[in-house]
Amino acid sequence: MDNHQKRNLTFFTIGLIFLLSGIEYAVILPTIWRYLQILEAPPYFLGLGLSAFSVSGLLTGPLFGFWSDRSRTTKTIILFSNLFEIAGNFMYFLGYSKWLLLCSRLVAGVGAGAGSSIFGFLTRSTRPEERAGVFAAIMACRQAGLLVGPAFNLFLRLCDFKLGPFVVNKYTSPGIFMCLLWTLLQFAVLALYWDVPPIGSAEGGAALVEMKEEEEVPLVGSEEEPAHTYSAVNSDQLETCVSSESEPFRGPPSPPSSAALNPFKNFSASGEFLREEVVVLLTAQFITLFNQTALETMVTPLTQRDFSFGELGNSLMYSLCGVEVILGFFFVRWLSSKVADRAVLAVGLVICCAACIWCLIFLTNPRGGYGWELTAFIIGVFLQLLGLPFVAVSQVSLFSKVTAEKTQGFSQGVRRSVGGLATILGPLWAGGLTNNLYIMLGMMLALLTMITVMTALSYGRLTEPRAVQCAQSSDSGG
Repeated sequence: MDNHQKRNLTFFTIGLIFLLSGIEYAVILPTIWRYLQILEAPPYFLGLGLSAFSVSGLLTGPLFGFWSDRSRTTKTIILFSNLFEIAGNFMYFLGYSKWLLLCSRLVAGVGAGAGSSIFGFLTRSTRPEERAGVFAAIMACRQAGLLVGPAFNLFLRLCDFKLGPFVVNKYTSPGIFMCLLWTLLQFAVLALYWDVPPIGSAEGGAALVEMKEEEEVPLVGSEEEPAHTYSAVNSDQLETCVSSESEPFRGPPSPPSSAALNPFKNFSASGEFLREEVVVLLTAQFITLFNQTALETMVTPLTQRDFSFGELGNSLMYSLCGVEVILGFFFVRWLSSKVADRAVLAVGLVICCAACIWCLIFLTNPRGGYGWELTAFIIGVFLQLLGLPFVAVSQVSLFSKVTAEKTQGFSQGVRRSVGGLATILGPLWAGGLTNNLYIMLGMMLALLTMITVMTALSYGRLTEPRAVQCAQSSDSGG
């Protein structure tokens, strides 16, 4: 099996991982509140249970990313992290008390932290021009899980039997079901996942080199850091680029330096994450997820109050929303091959601002009867979801290009931690303001306006470092 086949099988397995994460969210969310009520939990335990998963991922993401950067392997990390998903979901199935249920979500959330290692691996295993498309496909897999998850609930809700001493009903069955799926995934990872070497890329984020089968080309990058290396982000990038163009490559690579063996040798967190373009992208990550989770929190009470939607109406609405988001991701996948990532980000932010303005005008003080109110609501939700794939894919792709490749796992962990914090704060903000949409939507619009202005002011810096670009052009020319 050649590296190309291994790479495709590995990407397929990663898609399965994200598919299962979406299914898990979709099968547990509808029943967890009633499950907690049966265990005599107070109302605030719902918020604790939903936030516990994000808190664990927030804390463990950078740790798993650091591990993958040091070891340059992700298969072992995925197998290890999946054990927490299996254990957490089995604890959810047991459900002896509200505290065990809370701990189950904490344990399962540890497994989600491996996402930072996966995004780091994808960054090292894709060329910049194809990266946004790969990220879009992976994100669409999670949305597909969210879409098909409710279908599994149709038969899980019919469960009513005993498995030895354990009771299997519509509340406990999601736990044992996901435990089984994550266990099966372990075998898929063992058989189909490969730590394939970076395609045309040296381990430290060196120049991308396309190997042509019909001619022998000396490998410019190796598993060790060569004498002429392009770091992903470096203050000497322009000088490196010029010198590499003017001087031919001479001699074999130098012996590995300590920095090549330890990617964090000269790493500075402040130097890496406090740069203008990185701050903009992390802010975009936070605001996007903050607004998304706030809207998710607000939608169900709003549809119940204004349109008398029941479980069937909400399920149908979420299914249609899932279809729109998946189609949006695949459209962005196509668009990213034609348009620069920063342009996709700008378009997404404009759509999100327009959607928020629409909701602020037509949803805060509905008029015109049931038909017009429902139409205005549908248009608002459509616009909100339309902008989501544009922003989500472009900011992840750009972030992978403006941060150092050799510490990509840790950087992606930081990015996902910022997103995890947003998913905790978003529902808390919206939960108390479902009857005061002016304040809730006004804050969301203010945040979107802020990130749009930041993006406009930093537009020139939201691009792949020039040193890497000229490396690509020299490789394609040679």
